[in-house]
Amino acid sequence: MPDLTTIERALSVCSNSSTMVNSRLSQIAAQLDSADTCDRMLALVALRDIPTAEAAPLIKQTLSDESLKVRSMAVRALGGQPCQDAYDILVRLLGEDPDDEIRSGAAVALGDLRDLRAFQPLVRAFFEDTSWVVRFSSAVSLGHLQDPRAHDVLIYALHQDEAVIQQAAIAALGEIRDLEAIDDLLSFVQSEDWLARQRLAEALGNLPTPKSQSALAYLRKDEHPQVALAAVLSLQRLQHG
Repeated sequence: MPDLTTIERALSVCSNSSTMVNSRLSQIAAQLDSADTCDRMLALVALRDIPTAEAAPLIKQTLSDESLKVRSMAVRALGGQPCQDAYDILVRLLGEDPDDEIRSGAAVALGDLRDLRAFQPLVRAFFEDTSWVVRFSSAVSLGHLQDPRAHDVLIYALHQDEAVIQQAAIAALGEIRDLEAIDDLLSFVQSEDWLARQRLAEALGNLPTPKSQSALAYLRKDEHPQVALAAVLSLQRLQHG
């Protein structure tokens, strides 16, 4: 059993630590009130080192900042330091904010939350939003959720004309480990878009089938070094299970 001196020292350390956090919070709060946009952005970065319970009120305060860059950073921060109402805030922003960048950031943050309730809002955003960047971010986040229900929407995304949407769908299908998508994915083995081939090589590392291994053996000889490297790494991952 620890003696009284040890307990007193421990309490002193806790007290000093709490005082330091409070002092740092006061500094960051003051920085968030700065007229300089860069100061406010730096303050949001500094909040990453503050416990969520203390940081969340300040993050939410900046969601109404006059600067789009600051607002965008705050939205993303909600995904990394989720407060109790982060999900509700992000869903509202995804569906209602007039700015593409904010809606896209909300989609990304919802993926970071890994909250399966975000599945329907993200699917709705993918099909209904007119901004390609919001649709892209929604597809990416559907992969982050790792929910097999995303199969149909991601297969649909895979066959869209926009290259970035295809890339997002390839990566997401790999993340949800969708073995049923293997034939659709393999149609990109000889894609002219090297990023699509790279995403394919990465995705196949999560899909342990003979077809995946055959495609990766082909892709490891790809003329683009990043595609070839991704294929080699995925083959290693499949071999080591």
